[in-house]
Amino acid sequence: MKIVVIPSGFKESLSAEEVGYSIAHGIQKVDSSHDVTVIPMVDGGEGFAKTITKLKSGEIINHRVTGPIGEKINSFYGMFYEQGVKTAVIEMAAIAGLKNVPKHLRNPLKTTTYGVGEMMLKALDDGAERILIGCGDSGTNDGGIGMAQALGVRCYDEIGREIYIEGGGDIHRIQSIDFSGLNDNIKRIPIDAAVNWKNVLCGERGVAHVFGPQKGATPEQVELLANNLEYLSELYHDVSTEDLKYGQGTGASGGLGAGLIAVCGAKLHPRFEIIMKYIQISDAIQNTDLVFTAEGCLDYQTPHGFYMMITIIVISVLSHYYYYSDDDDNTYDVDDD
Repeated sequence: MKIVVIPSGFKESLSAEEVGYSIAHGIQKVDSSHDVTVIPMVDGGEGFAKTITKLKSGEIINHRVTGPIGEKINSFYGMFYEQGVKTAVIEMAAIAGLKNVPKHLRNPLKTTTYGVGEMMLKALDDGAERILIGCGDSGTNDGGIGMAQALGVRCYDEIGREIYIEGGGDIHRIQSIDFSGLNDNIKRIPIDAAVNWKNVLCGERGVAHVFGPQKGATPEQVELLANNLEYLSELYHDVSTEDLKYGQGTGASGGLGAGLIAVCGAKLHPRFEIIMKYIQISDAIQNTDLVFTAEGCLDYQTPHGFYMMITIIVISVLSHYYYYSDDDDNTYDVDDD
């Protein structure tokens, strides 16, 4: 029997690859004659960089950056060649992910994306000609302002003093933002981000309201974060004409999506679009007898998420009624930001 294992990662526990090979081991332990293929379902979060880099026969480059709580951590990014272009794959979760925030310190008012900017600079120093960023499993809610500061953007308070923004809770202290010190190479190369396409920055369905509680925010803190991100979108508006408040994907990774657009001129993509480009799921499913999927947690968001879509695809293929649509209205989001 041909079996394909397409699992998601178990957040804060096992990566998608570890889950997949554990399931494969269990299957073959029962009957070693089965032909089992593992396809880790990376959705922009944990495992994104290593999986894509491995598929592209690239290399993992280790680098020490600022973690989400401000302390230095060991992290990494991937580098590979594609059509003669040197592409860096950066995984937000490996730098400022929720797993890097100890449970007793989970407070999105204080967590930062500064290390994401540091990793982007490292990739540029190493000769990257394109950057691909996976947004997911984040532990931050700072609208990407931490990343911006690492890239050379300066923030000033009401009396003109330069200030460091520690996290999403400090954004209201900013009176003005100076982009003149932004790294010269950032907007010279294409930057693409795989994001939760349904995730927006502001409003009742904004990232602070939907995901703030998962990151440790109290109801009062959620309101502060929401107001701060609304304010930050107005500050960003001076350098971006796009709809940063309600544009698709702008709320990804605690608003990092909006920051990537405003600061870096990045293009956001539905995660599914990126996944289908690099991971050949359809062919594997259509040529198999049985498909296993797995997700670390089933909750109220699961019916609207990525694995509902995968289930529909599997059922459709096995019923010989496979259908796929590129319509942007499809639910490509998953149960994290």
